[in-house]
Amino acid sequence: MQFENPSQSENGLQFKNSPEFARKMDKQDPIGAMRTQFHIPKHSDGSDEIYLCGNSLGLQPKKTEEYLAFELSQWQKYGVKGHFTGDYPWMPYHEFLSEGFAELVGANKSEVVAMNSLTANLHFMMVSFYRPTASRHKILIEDHAFPSDHYAVESQIKFHGYDPKESMILIKPRDGEETIRHQDILDIIEKEGDSIALIMLPGVQYYTGQVFRMKEITEAGHNKGCMVGFDLAHAAGNIVMQLHDWNVDFACWCSYKYLNSGPGSVAGCFVHERHHSDENIPRFAGWWGHDKSNRFKMENSFKPMHSAEAWQLSNPPILSLAAIRASLDTIKEAGGIRKLAEKSRKLTDYLRFLLKDELGEDIKILTPENEQEYGSQLSLTVDTHGIDGKVIFERIEQAGVTGDWRYPNVIRVAPVPLYNSFEDCYRFVQILKTSLEEK
Repeated sequence: MQFENPSQSENGLQFKNSPEFARKMDKQDPIGAMRTQFHIPKHSDGSDEIYLCGNSLGLQPKKTEEYLAFELSQWQKYGVKGHFTGDYPWMPYHEFLSEGFAELVGANKSEVVAMNSLTANLHFMMVSFYRPTASRHKILIEDHAFPSDHYAVESQIKFHGYDPKESMILIKPRDGEETIRHQDILDIIEKEGDSIALIMLPGVQYYTGQVFRMKEITEAGHNKGCMVGFDLAHAAGNIVMQLHDWNVDFACWCSYKYLNSGPGSVAGCFVHERHHSDENIPRFAGWWGHDKSNRFKMENSFKPMHSAEAWQLSNPPILSLAAIRASLDTIKEAGGIRKLAEKSRKLTDYLRFLLKDELGEDIKILTPENEQEYGSQLSLTVDTHGIDGKVIFERIEQAGVTGDWRYPNVIRVAPVPLYNSFEDCYRFVQILKTSLEEK
């Protein structure tokens, strides 16, 4: 049954639950043509999949093959001389990503660098910014943090000789609630702040899709003398941020979700410029962080650069950086993060409207509705007729939808503005409805 009841969205659009409305929105979409710049996986019947999994692994931009092929040809032609030859020599290659990264997270170019992997970067940042003392040794994280973050924090606490049971503060939702109230974060910082050395929270919570209010959290932490860092794995390329203006101490993100640079691609890191000139800051150093003007004198006296580059260890994998450059150029072609966030809000609002209109009694949406607290992702649980959510997930996969299942009971879907359409949202909800009606 099709409903034609309009709904007023946050951005003033009158939504309708019909395929005609979805197609009309797609025709009016100023960046809708960006979909043609991506390889869309095919369903078994030859049609395009409804790919709603960009919050786990983004699709491949068509520029990627071209950029990788170019670097392979450089290697073929020039060998080691490729470090210094052509428009994109390998020696400074990471610098070609600085502008794109800086625009995505709201930073100065000197505050961002592409290096390592996400969890490795979190460890390296904690070496510098987790400096426990007898009176200030705690780390505030969320109770349902991504496991790698939890492991990293726990191991850092142990490395410094403290007991995680005493030094980890785990904030969680109130009983009967699914997401963490912002005020509860501020309250625990106010209450425990004098003993907290580091606050390390996500920009976007991976399980629920909740966006954390990073500016206010940073202000509250700094007011109590805490260092503040964020894991932006699900935020980079998803929401608009201003890390420099918010005075965040550090942040780290992967590049293979909303940044579409391929599985396991090199991660990104932000270090606020106020830390750049502190040559006594503790760090695990490597030669690529040494002053580039005399790096190749090969003298064993480390002199860090006055930028985020000082936290680099080794020369980076060029083929991975080429894939990131392809993605950043694709994002730039679309108009940048603000254009993407504008479309993302419309797509996600429309998807939420459809889910409520068609399946309001059968689906629970965990992701907050507050406009400050959601991005592209909606996290769903099935709440009907005793049907196992994993069974429903398998049914929608068989019908041509790629989403993401997270134990114990969440289906995550993310309409990504670069390649998803309003018709994708409409078709997904119809498939989900059919899957729920099956015996």
